Amino acid sequence: MPSAALEIGETTGGLTPDQLAAFWRDGYVIIPDALPPPTVQALLDETHALLEEFPLSEHPMTRFSTGEKTAHVGDEYFLNSGDTVRFFFEEDAFDGAGALTKPKARAINKIGHGLHARSAAFAALLDPATNPDLLGSGSSGGSVAAGRKESQPAAAARALGFRDPRCLQSMVICKQPEIGGAVPPHQDSTFLYTDPPSAVGFWYALEDATAENGCLSFLPGSHRWAPVPRRFVRAEAGGTEFVDNDGARFPAGEDYGEEMGGPDKDGEYKLGEVKAGTLVLIHGNLLHKSEKNLSEKSRIIYTFHVIEGEGAEYDKRNWLQPPAEGFTRLYRG
Repeated sequence: MPSAALEIGETTGGLTPDQLAAFWRDGYVIIPDALPPPTVQALLDETHALLEEFPLSEHPMTRFSTGEKTAHVGDEYFLNSGDTVRFFFEEDAFDGAGALTKPKARAINKIGHGLHARSAAFAALLDPATNPDLLGSGSSGGSVAAGRKESQPAAAARALGFRDPRCLQSMVICKQPEIGGAVPPHQDSTFLYTDPPSAVGFWYALEDATAENGCLSFLPGSHRWAPVPRRFVRAEAGGTEFVDNDGARFPAGEDYGEEMGGPDKDGEYKLGEVKAGTLVLIHGNLLHKSEKNLSEKSRIIYTFHVIEGEGAEYDKRNWLQPPAEGFTRLYRG
């Protein structure tokens, strides 16, 4: 992912000039109404069906940890989830004896990590026929320049300068009422590392996200000066671990570097309260977090991540490894 893909102000499709400028300036951009209500409802219906229908009898009861209380998850159920659909419990969904204290559908932290390939409802977001780039259809760039119809995510990736964007993981995060865990400040490229870093998150609100139910918060501009100091990898002895990053810590380009200055990671975060249907694009170096959901309302979102498939190396130590057919291409045709 380059530091600035196209001239700001150029009509590209996928993103407006103002949205593109906001992304490069702040490290994220909030795009309201990216999904129409019927699509939001279809994705919620699919989510609830998955939550209700998975069998507890066949589940290893793997809990997903954000690292606040216990070590990050690293069992085989987690490590082999990249090309399938698996369910991970909230840490606080169990009592001291290890028994669930909530119905299973209200105990799951997230569903992942291959929804974009294994669920028709979620795969439709990457399909030009069902989620087309309407912005680029009437422009001189974007889909027109590509010579074919593109999905909105593909057109957005093109506007950001991706040459070969690949979707490598996807998940629904439920942020369950009363027990939805806090997520400490982090950078997505820590977990989805390429050399140089190239990850961008596509984060869709399927329900309203508020301060009460644990919306995201961002440290604007931190993508420019905050390096990726550690990586989340498969440990040689099994499981997962964090290791020092001995590769590139910033994307290529003159717009990045610790010398760019800025506050430390305890600086002032900006709340990202959004309505259902909103898309948030998140730079892989951006520091962001969310608080625990102590409310009685869930905060269900769908997110997938894209990395550069051309000119960026995906390491064999990464916890998530590609399926035999490789990661999913966004550019089609």
